[in-house]
Amino acid sequence: MRIILASASPRRRELLSQMGLEFEVCPSQGEEKITEILPERAVMQLAQQKAADIAGKTVGDVCILGADTVVVYDQKILGKPKDAEDAKRMLRMLQDNKHQVYTGVCIWKKENGTEDVRCFFEKTDVVFYQMTEEEIEQYVATGEPMDKAGSYGIQGMGGLYVREIHGDYNNVVGLPIARLYHELRK
Repeated sequence: MRIILASASPRRRELLSQMGLEFEVCPSQGEEKITEILPERAVMQLAQQKAADIAGKTVGDVCILGADTVVVYDQKILGKPKDAEDAKRMLRMLQDNKHQVYTGVCIWKKENGTEDVRCFFEKTDVVFYQMTEEEIEQYVATGEPMDKAGSYGIQGMGGLYVREIHGDYNNVVGLPIARLYHELRK
């Protein structure tokens, strides 16, 4: 069955490739709207919106994977930074504190004229080291934080500031592949 990743994320492409799956990339162009308050519901809602956008544009038997990741600190969802100042603000909040990373995944399967939609989420706790203002400035100047939820990438230079992780590392990168594998097996 054809597998389509409804995301432009290079990190998600890498992680899916690690699973040994053959897949196409067709990023969702739909508008993302969060109406849910709880982060676990919000990420599943966003993942389902992405998968639904692509499901509406495809015919035949296909399995569409939608995913979205958010960082949560003090019960507030932190998305991607709007600009460098916003990235610095987020990093100041996260430094020397624990936060959560939620990734929602939607598996939208179209087969023999029927559709099956399943969504799940994974949560990982992350604790940052304390960062100096100079470290925050230098990290933001690299540009790495600008397209990342919470303004950091654990798989890049942002990993230098991670003191602890409790849960799935790949979830923090952007796709909990072990859980996805077992969900796809069902």
